[in-house]
This record gives sequence, C-alpha cells and structure tokens, in this order.
Amino acid sequence: MLESLRALDHRLLLALNGAHSPALDRIMVFASDRYVWIPFYAVLIIWLLYHYQHRAKAVLPLLIAAVALADSITSKLFKPFVGRPRPCHAPDLAPLLHLPDGCGGAFGFMSSHAANSTAMAVFLLLALPAGRFRGLKLWVCCWAALLAYSRVYLAAHYPSDVISGWLVGALLGWLAAWAFAKVDPYWWPPATPPAA
Repeated sequence: MLESLRALDHRLLLALNGAHSPALDRIMVFASDRYVWIPFYAVLIIWLLYHYQHRAKAVLPLLIAAVALADSITSKLFKPFVGRPRPCHAPDLAPLLHLPDGCGGAFGFMSSHAANSTAMAVFLLLALPAGRFRGLKLWVCCWAALLAYSRVYLAAHYPSDVISGWLVGALLGWLAAWAFAKVDPYWWPPATPPAA
C-alpha cells in the first residue's frame, strides 16, 4: 500500500514537473519567491487595517498566529522529524527533474508554502463577512493554489508534501476563525461559522 502511494506520488511529481515551458518556469519561480509573497501579505495587512480598523486588533493577531504556526509546525517540526529529502535531492529522481529554480533545503515534508497560504485562505474565507469581499476571497484561494502547484512544478516538493501542508494550514485557519468568532461575537456572521 505504502509503496503504491509512493509510486503515485512520484508519477504525479514527474507529470507536473515535466509539463514545463519557459513561460511557466518564470511564473512558478515568481510565485514561489518569498520576496513576492511577503509584500503580498503586507498589502493584505494594510487592507485589513483600512477596512476593519478596531476589529483588525482581533483579525490580525489570529491571522498572523495561524500563518506563523503553520510555518513553524511544517518547517521546524515535521521537516527535521520526518527527514524526507526533497525530490531534487532524491538520487533516483533528481536526473529526471526539470529544476528552473535550483534545489532548496534538504527536507521537504511538509510544504510550508502550502500550509501558510492555506491557513491564510481558510481563515479569511471563514472570518470575513458572508457575501462580501468575494474578490479578495477568490484571490487568496487562487494564490494558495498557485503556490501549491508551483512547489510541485519546481520539484521542491512531492504532491503529498503539498497535500499534508494543505491539511495543517486548513486546520490552523479553521481554529483561528473559531477563536475569532469567540473573541468578537459582534462581527458580521462568517460565511460558514466553525462549529464549537
């Protein structure tokens, strides 16, 4: 069973990494670059401060906590504990891979990019008012999907690294939204309020 899942993980990686082009290389390297997404998060924080003023005092700490925890859990706990090499460090796979952005750190399980962006997306989907800010909600979901895809495209992660990162991020985003509903009961009703 585990061997079948591992083989599927490898096949999906090779399929996504193999479907490359110079234009896609540029897009995926751009999307994965922290010097791109850190300014994006900064703009998002300014937007929240502008639109929610005093309520941002509850929104921002919870959003930042969810993303920071997602990053710490995946990078500082799972990566060194599991110790699974990134695909580009795997001797059987490395010669088959297209690596437009080089090869990152030694370990890849779980994807911090996927966890961080999913924590942000899930929190905002649940915490922002239902029926409002659809453009922002769509944008953060597309951003999370693009980041996740870019990590496999660049062979920085196996698909299972990304899926596990999604799960951690979604759980932390949900917990942050649940805490927000408890902290600020006068907030507009969330789209799908988390159960107590």
